[in-house]
Amino acid sequence: MTTPDADLVFVPLGGLGEIGMNMALYGYGPPKARKWLMVDCGLGFPGPEAPGVDLVFADLAFVAKIARDLVGICITHAHEDHIGGLATLWPRLKCRVFATPLAAGLLEVRRLNEPGAPKIDISLTHAGAKLDLDPFQVEYVAVAHSIPEANALAIRTPLGLLLHTGDWKIDPQPGVGTRIDEARLRALGDEGVTALICDSTNILREGDSFSEADVARTLRTLIAEAPGRVLVTTFASNIARLRGI
Repeated sequence: MTTPDADLVFVPLGGLGEIGMNMALYGYGPPKARKWLMVDCGLGFPGPEAPGVDLVFADLAFVAKIARDLVGICITHAHEDHIGGLATLWPRLKCRVFATPLAAGLLEVRRLNEPGAPKIDISLTHAGAKLDLDPFQVEYVAVAHSIPEANALAIRTPLGLLLHTGDWKIDPQPGVGTRIDEARLRALGDEGVTALICDSTNILREGDSFSEADVARTLRTLIAEAPGRVLVTTFASNIARLRGI
């Protein structure tokens, strides 16, 4: 979006058209005085087309050019594809990071267990919190996901309201954490959303998603009726699935 005095721009650096490596930039202002907000700083997991490569990070070439105008990094939730790049990339940015206690705790555990990992400047936040990161005002809105403390971000700018959903699910029994704050999202919709930047995982599948509670009951039945040893694979931060198992 553009006015005679300023532009509102969106620059996705990862997580668009792919699973993982979530990182997005929002910019506001005239080209020579634009301020930037980063949402998430995740890592990606390459497929068989990249043998010998364990992790992938977003290219920070563009971010390096605007780093001094970066007002902060807002983390939506604690999964690795949203926070896993911070330990590696933050030393090149050194701006404020805003995260919930769980995300901050997992980052601190990594620092304590990985020699050389940086001490990241993290400010704690929570669902319902409102941050003034001039020229952006950021509101954390609770959503349901497979990890506690997941949030969408309502980002207010002089050119309109943006809604960055993060990972979300409308689940009456999410297993962990809270249900999605439908009332707040409805109020934001009534206020008027200029742009929706939305998680679209599995969007091409027709029908409703199963509740995490349904998945947990099915797993319990399958495990109870199995004739022998049962092996279950998941990733360590899928807390809802671990709890269900």
